[in-house]
Amino acid sequence: MIRYIRWCAYFCALLLVALLVNIARVQVWESAAYGANPANKRPAIERYAKPRGDILVDDRPVTGSRDSGQLLRYERTYTNGPLYAPVTGFSSQTYGTSFVERAEDAVLSGTDPGLSAFPLWYDLARGHPAGGNAATTIRSGMQLAAYAGLAGKRGAVAAVEPATGRILALVSSPSYDPAELSGTGARVKDAWARLNADPAKPMLNRALRETYPPGSTFKIVTAAAALDAGVVTDVDAPTRTPDPYPLPGTSTVLPNAATGCEDASMADAVQWSCNTVMAKIGVQVGLRAMVEAAGRFGFNAEGLRVPSWVSRSNFDTDMSQDQLALSAIGQFNTKATPLQMAMVAAAVANGGELKSPYLVERTTQDDGSPVRYGEQRSLGRAMNPATALRMQELMVKVVENGTGRNAAIPGAVVGGKTGTAQHGVGNAGTPYAWFISWAKAEGSPVPAVAVAVVVEDAAADRGDISGNSAAAPIARAVMEAALTPPP
Repeated sequence: MIRYIRWCAYFCALLLVALLVNIARVQVWESAAYGANPANKRPAIERYAKPRGDILVDDRPVTGSRDSGQLLRYERTYTNGPLYAPVTGFSSQTYGTSFVERAEDAVLSGTDPGLSAFPLWYDLARGHPAGGNAATTIRSGMQLAAYAGLAGKRGAVAAVEPATGRILALVSSPSYDPAELSGTGARVKDAWARLNADPAKPMLNRALRETYPPGSTFKIVTAAAALDAGVVTDVDAPTRTPDPYPLPGTSTVLPNAATGCEDASMADAVQWSCNTVMAKIGVQVGLRAMVEAAGRFGFNAEGLRVPSWVSRSNFDTDMSQDQLALSAIGQFNTKATPLQMAMVAAAVANGGELKSPYLVERTTQDDGSPVRYGEQRSLGRAMNPATALRMQELMVKVVENGTGRNAAIPGAVVGGKTGTAQHGVGNAGTPYAWFISWAKAEGSPVPAVAVAVVVEDAAADRGDISGNSAAAPIARAVMEAALTPPP
């Protein structure tokens, strides 16, 4: 009898060991697979069981959380959603996250280890601290000025602080309200379908993700390349350029929209936007030097993040001479994001040094204790300091007595460059109006802001479209806001 009891005890012990082994297998080796199983709702329930941390502008929240009373309890809310959508992105229980909501998701959702001095404790307790906050570099007055200036037209505005790289305004138009995507159910699915089917593409962040031919605004890069390469040593010297200019190796001639461009100097070519002169200068600089110069400004660079990823701006590395001539005036295959062209203006304003743009100033715990600070980082020198000084002078002339007079601000020093970019098959598309600029208060040692504006106004008359009329007034409003001390 004792023998049978002993065997029964052995068998029970074996079953207990098998049970413990199976528990260990499930808890350790297969936990990741079970956690990732679409049928497992516990991670989603836990994720939305607490309010999400906030995104801040001027240290005030532009996001919030609402108790929905549903299984996924807290939904995201937005203050002035369309105004800040290109910055915040959306946080959706159905479609995930985008932009700062995505880039700083670990902090905002409370899963970042930096939110606690004892992160291991939360791992053992299977919980997480309250969501932290992400304070952006955006200035509300500048953001509103850019948004109001575009007034629903397709286009974008990017503004940066030249000395640091802080992004001060980031607007894409038309916009959308990310609150429409926050929850679950038919309402959210209908909003997603409608927004994605809209031909105006309101969910496209044109400031970061869309690339446009930069047109004549790219002449700033070409002029800087010519000065750095020694191709132009005297900006006021005649260039012996015919009008129109025969594109090298072809029977095609390049005309000017401006008058008085024949034999014009480079200074006059920038001031009045002479295509012929700048195209010829680009050919004289040569393909290799032009590619290197464009690269120093940020073209062809992969992996730029602010912290959301930014589309690559392009300057072709293999071209014929006629293609190089067109690329030197921002046409052919040259493409740039509005943020990239703001970086061009910022490099000129900052004495030639290009700072990496960034959008998040700091992340904090929910009580305001810092977690991480945004990193100010140099991308190198886009041009020599002497070249930058000369380019500042040329850009000031554009605004004082050139093609960009609508950007002038009384009591401030403003430099700018207009652009009207052709696009489409045979240039049949309605041109894009561009303006890039920088501004500093009179007497200030350094410029406060660099701005890029692009307007795709398909409803406008083709002959009325210009950077000075469509884009420069928007840039002026943003620069005025930048020069106004924040409250």
